[in-house]
Amino acid sequence: MFGPIALFGSGETSPGAHRIHRRVMEDLDTPIRVAIVETPAGFEPNAQGVAAKIGDYLTHRLQNFQPAITQISARKRGTDLSPDDPAIAAPIFDADYLFIGPGSPSYAARQLRDSYTWHAMRARHRLGAALCFSSASTLAVSAQTIPVYEIYKVGEDLHWKPGLNFFGAFGLNLVIVPHWNNNDGGADLDTSHCYMGTDRYEQLIGMLPEPATILGIEENTGLVIHPYTNICEVVGAGCAIVIRDGVEHAFAPGQTFSPSVLGDWRLPHGHEDIPVAIWEEAVRRAEAQAQPVAVAVPQGVLDLVQQREDARKQRDWAEADALRAAIAALGWQVRDTPDGPEVAASDN
Repeated sequence: MFGPIALFGSGETSPGAHRIHRRVMEDLDTPIRVAIVETPAGFEPNAQGVAAKIGDYLTHRLQNFQPAITQISARKRGTDLSPDDPAIAAPIFDADYLFIGPGSPSYAARQLRDSYTWHAMRARHRLGAALCFSSASTLAVSAQTIPVYEIYKVGEDLHWKPGLNFFGAFGLNLVIVPHWNNNDGGADLDTSHCYMGTDRYEQLIGMLPEPATILGIEENTGLVIHPYTNICEVVGAGCAIVIRDGVEHAFAPGQTFSPSVLGDWRLPHGHEDIPVAIWEEAVRRAEAQAQPVAVAVPQGVLDLVQQREDARKQRDWAEADALRAAIAALGWQVRDTPDGPEVAASDN
């Protein structure tokens, strides 16, 4: 069962972002186990703090969902905190809500591509966990990603870098552009289209290696995709813009549309394009979580069960019924089997 997918246009910890997080968490069971992946900011000295800020936000703003936060310190390949280290990625398999956000999109794509961490995230998503992308990671999961730092900050020529192409497995060739209507530059500088500005953005679109569907997401807005119900839902303050085959559609807050608007949408089959060993580990951990937790039967209840069994042997049915009622009053139920009585906690 595929979990929901959330794509943030910006502001994963802004005052209104809780609406997007909440919309995703509503599809999950409480308490929610959250794993925050540090990779996109792994080159920054405060990578842990960047993720911790998100964890604090979820803990305080979404407290009704009882989020339990784990940070995945998969920061850089070739180090002790490598995305290829199974031990570092292991908590991903137990998470219900996988979040990956701020940093550099090109760095995130380079560090995560074909990594254990990335495959583990995708496997866990296909087994029901929510997968949430924000800021740099929203760019990084595209088929092609805009190298924002390199162009906007360093001054490199316009170019694309290969993204993680998360949606390729879903039949889509999707390029995602967050901060679609950004106006940080004010009247003097056009910073729309993820700080590229309209002119540079249009040049970039002309430089794409192949035609793609463009998904623009405005500030303080999220697009939540529900794979099994085939619904895309716009949540937040702004619009989601889909440009496909030269035709542009804008979807307002609260509107829904089919994922087929984005392209030839399909659900991947099982562990398709995920290494078998990682998929099997994800399935094993999911099955272990699904196993009912054994609850110790109090000794007092066991004593009553034995007294009832003695009464039954003596054919004192009235006493046996009274003892059954006493056991039920304590929150337990007894079932008679050929091998003797079995005791379990009552459903209510």
